[in-house]
Amino acid sequence: MPIQITLEDDKALVLFELLASRCIEAPSAPERNALSVLQSLLEKHLAAPFSANYAELLASARSSLVTRYGA
Repeated sequence: MPIQITLEDDKALVLFELLASRCIEAPSAPERNALSVLQSLLEKHLAAPFSANYAELLASARSSLVTRYGA
């Protein structure tokens, strides 16, 4: 059964960057595949990674999350 997850833009952008930068070392192929699928799904819904000011948008999203949840 499919699971639907709703994320605010800042959370989705920071998560996308984490997955795209390959900071997560998945121990096996199934985990790598699942993370890759998640990255692809986020990529389909985010315009920011393709923006000229992506670095600024990412910095703002990171700052927003730190403000909201702490460091």
